[in-house]
Amino acid sequence: MPQPSKSKDVPVTYGDYRQWTDDGRWEIIEGIVYDMSPSPSTKHQTVLRELLFQIASFLPDDSNCEVFIAPFDIRLPEADEPDDAVINVVQPDLSMICDPLKIDEIGCRGAPDWVIEVLSPHTASKDHIQKRLLYERKGVREYWLVHPLDEMVTVFVLGNDGKYELPVFREGKGELGVKALPGLVVDLDAIYR
Repeated sequence: MPQPSKSKDVPVTYGDYRQWTDDGRWEIIEGIVYDMSPSPSTKHQTVLRELLFQIASFLPDDSNCEVFIAPFDIRLPEADEPDDAVINVVQPDLSMICDPLKIDEIGCRGAPDWVIEVLSPHTASKDHIQKRLLYERKGVREYWLVHPLDEMVTVFVLGNDGKYELPVFREGKGELGVKALPGLVVDLDAIYR
C-alpha cells in the first residue's frame, strides 16, 4: 500500500509507485498519491467502451496515433529526469498518443495528444482541477471530461499561448469534432444511448 508524502519536500515518485505490491490503482500528481478506487460504474464503462470503439474504428492501420485505455501509466516528467524520479503519473480513462517515440513497454512518457476522462463521483474533483491543470501545463492538446450521468461533454483545447481556451460545454447529442485528430467526429448519441 502506498505511503502518501508527508510534505512537499518529499514527493512520491514513479520509483515508489513501482514498488507497491497491492492491487489498487493509483495516480501521482505533483508527488501526491491519489486512490482511484472503487471501480467505475457500469454506465462509465459503457460510455468508455463506445468512445474507444469510435476512435479505434476511425484510425487507419498505418496511423502513427494509438489509443489506450486505463490502466495505462502516463509519466509526465518535469524535464529529462529518469522514470523513477517522475512525480506525475496518471491513468486517464482514454488517451491518444501520436508520437510513437513516447510509447514504451511500461506506458507513455510525455504528454498524449488527447485525453478523455469519464467522470466518476470519486474522482470528478481531481479530474476537473488537478488533472486539468497538469494536462495544460504538460501540453495535452485536447482534454475531454465526459459526464456519463449528466450526458454532457466539457472540452478543453490548448491555445497557441500554451493555456486551455475557454471550455466548450456540449449536451450529449449530435456530433462533436476532435481538434487533436482532424476528421474524427464523435457520435454523442451513440455514447449516451
